[in-house]
Amino acid sequence: MPVAVITDSTAHLPEGFAERYALRVVPLHVLIDGLAALDGVEVGASALAEALGQRRIVTTSRPTPGEFAAAFREALEEGADSVVSIHLSSEISGTWESAVLAAQEVGPDRVRVVDSRGTAMGLGFAALHAARAASAGASAKEVEAAATAAVRCSETLFVVETLEYLRRGGRIGAAAALLGTALAMKPVLHLDDGRIKPLEKVRTMNRAIARLVELAEEAARGEPVEVAVHHLASPERAVELANRIEERLSVTEGCVVSELGAVIGAHTGPGVVGVVVQRNPGGPGTT
Repeated sequence: MPVAVITDSTAHLPEGFAERYALRVVPLHVLIDGLAALDGVEVGASALAEALGQRRIVTTSRPTPGEFAAAFREALEEGADSVVSIHLSSEISGTWESAVLAAQEVGPDRVRVVDSRGTAMGLGFAALHAARAASAGASAKEVEAAATAAVRCSETLFVVETLEYLRRGGRIGAAAALLGTALAMKPVLHLDDGRIKPLEKVRTMNRAIARLVELAEEAARGEPVEVAVHHLASPERAVELANRIEERLSVTEGCVVSELGAVIGAHTGPGVVGVVVQRNPGGPGTT
């Protein structure tokens, strides 16, 4: 394809999706007790959950500009005329900044970098929409536009067992205000313009799951939508959430269920469950 589409490992694309859509994935780094590994390549969800359960020290870091530059050059050397690189929110990671620095080095006329303002399949759907446009022969500008249009039509909602992991990683911002009252509550959070923010508090995980279904229905606005459900070490909750969403929403290709990888899981902790609702950028109600 004339336009290569690149994303990062926090997209948590379901198995086989990257190959199907010719998407290249640059992994972030996970450090467990100081030992570095590549997210989704050398360390996955099960190893992360085990490490967190053992109270080992888990931190994460972005890819270096050099790693991005190598991925960009490889795509161009293999025949692409240009690259569109789509990454998790710049408000919660320096990954986008690394990609921008690499683009300046490789050639800003050939590499476009998009801030998805999201993560997980909030990023993944933007990358998939871009890849579909690229496979249809769109120009780099059109592929970039497909990604940014998808970003504007995406909603990410999730609930965590505890805010402690988000607090440790400095990812919660305004949600820190919930810490004092969260002991007997389950915080429902969302991504708002790239930042993780509290939406409301509920008393039980069962109520939180029900609330995610209601909020997903509101986010769909009565339209057919693409939906992904994420979890870490909570497959039963994820399946329950996916089934209830499919009963209430018009999901175009079935609800995708994907376990979070090590980087995002390190900041949410085990037990997290969430949903990403992706409206059609060209559909009714698009703004």
